[in-house]
Amino acid sequence: MQTRDAPPIRIGNGAGFWGDQIDAPLDLVRAGRLDVLTLEYLAELTLAILSHLRAKDPRAGFVSDLPDLLVRLVPELRIQQRLRIVTNGGGLNPRACAARCGEILAASEMGTRCIAVVDGDDVLSRIPEWIAAGIELANLETGEPIATVADRLLAAHVYLGAPLIAEALAGGAQLVLTGRVADASLALGPAAAWFGWSWTDWDVLAGGTAAGHLIECGAQVTGGLWEEWDQLPGLAGMGYPIAEIASDGSSVITKPEGSGGRVSPPIVAEQLLYEIGDPTCYRTPDVDVDFTAVQLIDQGPDRVSVTGARGRPPSDHLKLAAIFQDGWTASGLLAVVGAGAEKRARRAGAVILERLGRGGFAPEASLVECLGAGDVVGGVVRPVSPPFEVLLRVTVRDSSRAKVERFCRELAPLVTSGPPGIAGYAAGRPSPRPAFGYWPALVPRALVEPRLEIRPAADWTRETCGRPVQK
Repeated sequence: MQTRDAPPIRIGNGAGFWGDQIDAPLDLVRAGRLDVLTLEYLAELTLAILSHLRAKDPRAGFVSDLPDLLVRLVPELRIQQRLRIVTNGGGLNPRACAARCGEILAASEMGTRCIAVVDGDDVLSRIPEWIAAGIELANLETGEPIATVADRLLAAHVYLGAPLIAEALAGGAQLVLTGRVADASLALGPAAAWFGWSWTDWDVLAGGTAAGHLIECGAQVTGGLWEEWDQLPGLAGMGYPIAEIASDGSSVITKPEGSGGRVSPPIVAEQLLYEIGDPTCYRTPDVDVDFTAVQLIDQGPDRVSVTGARGRPPSDHLKLAAIFQDGWTASGLLAVVGAGAEKRARRAGAVILERLGRGGFAPEASLVECLGAGDVVGGVVRPVSPPFEVLLRVTVRDSSRAKVERFCRELAPLVTSGPPGIAGYAAGRPSPRPAFGYWPALVPRALVEPRLEIRPAADWTRETCGRPVQK
């Protein structure tokens, strides 16, 4: 796209998860003077939701909000013809997402604009052969081999990196749809394409990754969740982040002028360490990053420079996120009011479980919580005085749907056959829903085959057309 001597690339991230602020991407595009808009939608929970949707409809499995957003962005794409969009909203089915987005662009007389799909992250069909070859894919938390859940797997996706995103942009793609890629790679790919970075220039890649990591969670780096939230201006109009990434990998984190929130060194520092197990070695598919020498310098209102990230070659393994069916679950809520509310609520929860046991429907797993009595952060904080009202939440999980259905029928009877002061039952009986388990593991990098395909938008609506590019 550009060269090493090019000015900084302006990358704005308009989503930190699926369900983030609906107007943020459009506001960012209108006010941010962006070169690239990224949208980071995927989390482990999102993979579970998407796998459930795809199981019901093979054409589903991508972030359904993305096509709706694209419709709203069409007028801006006409005006800002240099703007590129990079997102992992393709989810578990980026090709179906590309077909839908292609329809939207074609209907908007932009059918010649190119859409790229980066996939190869879906390795579900290869799990049996890997197991047969003696590759355990051990759970990173328990050490168990994946063979113990192989017959219940619904999805298995490897975290890919930035190179094919960069190649897609260099090849003229204006919309890049990926499956499961590492969050920071959504920004590193555009920066690498913009400056022509080498994939072995580790310190530069580390700097780009640091910038991507800082903006990947959206408004968390512009004041979201900040402890001094009551001193931040304009929470209702919170500005979403922009990373101005320079050719040497350094960056400035900012936000659109006049938007709410704040960008300051303390806020940026908090996000820098967010979800970082070891600040000396933040592992990504592209580079291992050492954050310990990073310097954050206030450059004026809502501008913080980020320098000093150091990089090393990445691991020869990639992270695997697998989702498996884990039976059925349901949760029920009841309000309990009055003196001794916590005691009565806990007794009511115990009564539900006792009644299930008496009927032969004892669940494999259960959890009774009193929200308002310290159970949100159990064992950490207790109320200063006994609460006058609490929310009783009871959750069960079992491989038998019948047991969960029976649980769903046991909450309402407490209104007349339990302790006094129970309310909040007007919402109706809860319903069983599928329960999912998460299986994190590592896969040898050599076993994974990332793919890139670039087509004009109109061609994505026709299966036989296209220009596949395999790497």
